[in-house]
Amino acid sequence: MTEIPPYKTAFPSLNMPNVVPEHFKDVWAPTLNKWGQSMKNAVEGVAEMTAVGLGLEQGAFKDAGRYGPHLLAPTASDLVKYGEKDTILAGFHSDLNFLTIHGRSRYPGLHIWARNTGKRIPVSIPPGRNLLVQAGKQLEHITGGLIKAGLHEVVVNEKTIGVIEQRRTEYPERPLIRISSTFFWHLSSDFDLEPIRDLKARADTLKEANGEEKDDYPTLKVGDQVQNELRFIALMA
Repeated sequence: MTEIPPYKTAFPSLNMPNVVPEHFKDVWAPTLNKWGQSMKNAVEGVAEMTAVGLGLEQGAFKDAGRYGPHLLAPTASDLVKYGEKDTILAGFHSDLNFLTIHGRSRYPGLHIWARNTGKRIPVSIPPGRNLLVQAGKQLEHITGGLIKAGLHEVVVNEKTIGVIEQRRTEYPERPLIRISSTFFWHLSSDFDLEPIRDLKARADTLKEANGEEKDDYPTLKVGDQVQNELRFIALMA
């Protein structure tokens, strides 16, 4: 899913090869690569549409992420241990990458926070071939704040409880595990991350009209932005 760049990256620790579990080595890579590549294709289409919608060349963002350390990162939550109402499975946050794309979980619980109202909204992805895409901090940075990173969290709610009870009855032999099938699409680590001038000007105009302070987005390498975010959340020394 990640294309090796034709140059030596300045951020080797952010571009490490995948670790394959020994017990699943025969099926792990082909299974996850098939699903991950499908997610990547879909989200790169969104990146192209976003660029066109902002008045840029279609490939502006996709090309900038050609060598990005994209990550398919399913996460699991044991709802036997953590299935009580209002249990936080993933705390309030926004993603550090460019775009995040989700498959539909069997168990509801994802919530987004609307920036225009401040209200928390439970997400409902219809059954079928539907995916959810959220903006990340790299997209916010390159647009100068015109597009903000999506704020979200995962919390056990009444619908989660309802599905738990339903699956206990219909599938008593199956474990009550909530899987979040998430793909994080990144810009290339060595790409110069700086606001696009016209988009930053549009963002500043909106801020001024709303009586808000303008945001500062300094120029830096994407790899530095990622490392700064990882240090901030104590995932990197």
